[in-house]
Amino acid sequence: MKWDVMSWTPDGYVAVVTMFNFQKYRHIPSPGWTLGWKWAKKEVIWSMVGAQTTEQGDCSKYKGNIPHCCKKDPTVVDLLPGTPYNQQIANCCKGGVLNSWVQDPGNAASSFQISVGAAGTTNKTVRVPRNFTLMGPGPGYTCGPAKVVRPTKFVTTDTRRTTQAMMTWNITCTYSQFLAQRTPTCCVSLSSFYNETIVGCPTCACGCQNNKTESGACLE
Repeated sequence: MKWDVMSWTPDGYVAVVTMFNFQKYRHIPSPGWTLGWKWAKKEVIWSMVGAQTTEQGDCSKYKGNIPHCCKKDPTVVDLLPGTPYNQQIANCCKGGVLNSWVQDPGNAASSFQISVGAAGTTNKTVRVPRNFTLMGPGPGYTCGPAKVVRPTKFVTTDTRRTTQAMMTWNITCTYSQFLAQRTPTCCVSLSSFYNETIVGCPTCACGCQNNKTESGACLE
């Protein structure tokens, strides 16, 4: 996932967030991805294009111009196909569906634009969000911390000019089948009727994971 700060505003910045599904064969099917994070300071989301938060939160202290979201830990979802053009950006509005990069690279990215307020307005004062979460659409993904990297460069369509983001940070989320499996899978022990002993299941057959205190204990 890439978070590109494209411009500074009087109280924050405008960024384009792009998610890439680099998994070879695992798609993110309908109802699509759900992205969450926790703000480092007291940031708010003034507006969004190509996505929306599921809740606005408490914006009662604002008068006149009301933010799109005031929650400390916003949850963002993609817009649906057929969204009006003035609410779209490139690679948005697929209902959160992301195909794999190997099988369908043209539909393996999803983007949205976000205007953040009550935030830093320079590379030195802005703070990256933390505690990123990704549902695709169920559990199984674990996201690492945001890491500031070299600003993304963009080449114009005529290839004669290159621009770059003000600031860029990356977030990597990995998928685990173990975490995705809500109900542990246990083995069934079968023994022939003439055998006096029962063949037990192998240790950790029912989904234990590095459990050092109770050998063979299943996850709850």
